[in-house]
Amino acid sequence: MSLPLLYTFRRCPYAMRARLAIWVTETRCVLSEVVLRDKPPSLLEYSPKATVPVLVLEDGTVIDESLDVMLWALRRQDPQGWLLPPEGSEAEMLALIDMNDHDFKRHLDRYKYPNRYDDTDPLFHRKEAERFLALLDARIQEHTCLFGPGFSLADAAIGPFVRQFANTNREWFDATDYEHLKRWLHSFLEWPLFKAVMTKYPQWHEGDESTFIP
Repeated sequence: MSLPLLYTFRRCPYAMRARLAIWVTETRCVLSEVVLRDKPPSLLEYSPKATVPVLVLEDGTVIDESLDVMLWALRRQDPQGWLLPPEGSEAEMLALIDMNDHDFKRHLDRYKYPNRYDDTDPLFHRKEAERFLALLDARIQEHTCLFGPGFSLADAAIGPFVRQFANTNREWFDATDYEHLKRWLHSFLEWPLFKAVMTKYPQWHEGDESTFIP
């Protein structure tokens, strides 16, 4: 391959954050937009766990964790300084992202998809997830964004999951007291870069012509 190949799904928050890093670093890729219920055989060959995103590099190296895709792109070039935020450090950002990816995501899944789990009370998990929302709200009150006055790795990595949480019951979320977080989420959703990575592409099938991004 002459360019990296990115398997993605537009509405997946993990794929969203990978695309944000690909776009901001202007890393030229071939994009394969998949439908999760109809995954192409090549995706399964590259990554048997069959989740997105999957990035296949020119030498055949496979990166199939979204945060690893982000870090791969940003450590090659970081034109907006996402790894060097005005406040805090890369290690602190990674610690906050870890909280998002584990504890918060666990409660988010059970709040959004209670029927997928046995004996699950979605309201309990919403309440538990609010611990993380309150932490983010406090950080944003002090810093505007999570680690300073502009978006960074942490904002890009966490924003898609807060979006997913808010959209589970938007009326409830909009009525909460997380005013700083709501403002931040609005800015995230109106961010030109986020709008760019949410462009709709047709489902890719084996043998289709290539779509190049960004």
